[in-house]
Amino acid sequence: MTYKLILIKIDHRSNDAAKVQEILTKYGCSIKVRLGLHETSKEMCANDGLIVLKVEDEKATLENIVTELNKIEFVQSQLIEM
Repeated sequence: MTYKLILIKIDHRSNDAAKVQEILTKYGCSIKVRLGLHETSKEMCANDGLIVLKVEDEKATLENIVTELNKIEFVQSQLIEM
């Protein structure tokens, strides 16, 4: 079995979260699992974060997701197949 993951690193969550969410909503049927991570404590909440997606679709569609995400300033994404 091959697992397909898209990792998304967002360096300015407060500025770019809505743009990322718009793309994830557009491709929502390709996303099977979504996990969001960022550092938080009582004193602070980090402005950077990581989103891990387990995805399933044609490779071209998954590559389109990555391409669209990477067009957003301060966002890096990568498709990983294991």
